[in-house]
Amino acid sequence: MSTIRITRAGPLATLQDAGRPGLLRHGISASGPMDRTAFERAGGWLGAAGATGIEFTTAGLGFVAEGSVSIAVDGGAFELSIDGEAKSWPARALLSAGSVIDIRPGPAGNYGYLRFDREIDMPLVMGSRGTSSIAGIGGLDGRALRAGDVLPLGATLPRGRGQHPTPAMVASGPIRVIWGIHADRFSNAIRQRFVTDAFAVSPQLDRMGVRLADPGQVFAEAKILSLVSDAVVPGDVQILGDGTPIVLMRDHQPTGGYPRIATVVTADLDRFAQLRPGTQLRFAPVTVAHAEGLKP
Repeated sequence: MSTIRITRAGPLATLQDAGRPGLLRHGISASGPMDRTAFERAGGWLGAAGATGIEFTTAGLGFVAEGSVSIAVDGGAFELSIDGEAKSWPARALLSAGSVIDIRPGPAGNYGYLRFDREIDMPLVMGSRGTSSIAGIGGLDGRALRAGDVLPLGATLPRGRGQHPTPAMVASGPIRVIWGIHADRFSNAIRQRFVTDAFAVSPQLDRMGVRLADPGQVFAEAKILSLVSDAVVPGDVQILGDGTPIVLMRDHQPTGGYPRIATVVTADLDRFAQLRPGTQLRFAPVTVAHAEGLKP
């Protein structure tokens, strides 16, 4: 059996798969990759990939292959070297026993993905091997990876015809949203400024949520009232009691008691997740019908 041994792991490097959809009523958010499109694309480079991969953050990842294995990497723009030789990004490669892989920060993106031509041999928890940071389940003991961890790999999967890795075309422009269930609790003037003023990604971001800097103090005059808690979903733009906007992400809490002015459409949530701290953004409202027809 092949394994990989982690030699370096930045904060929040975790095992992820498609997650646990449908369990929110039991208090478990779906989790899964922060950039699902990049995660799926990395699997596509291999032709056949195990359902589980590694999500790493801007600090990157280092590991040693203890046995031969094919890998693919994608997501963001990182720097990759294999046995000290620089490689392009994204990439796929056949590793030999003893190969040393080093992934370092690059010019863009918060999250990258490492996929294998076999499954990571970890137990399923509620139908998934993905790590839920808030519930502390799945992955490797429900926690982030760290140096010294050894991940066993199963048998090689029958391989289809993989695609040659090419850099993804990243869309630009505003982050599209649909108005939230509490939008009418905000004045017309505030709703207008929500779509005309610029916000910025703050350094306070993780798999649960991304706080936004609001230099124009869009919500300074809003009367933020606590509400009866109800279910929230990834992409909800929640306005905290001090007027701070926070966009809920894949490991969001199951319920929230602050008003949600809008929800980022699914097609733009991956792109939003990759925006680094300091990046300015604007929101653009679309209809539900329009959002349902969009593709990431």
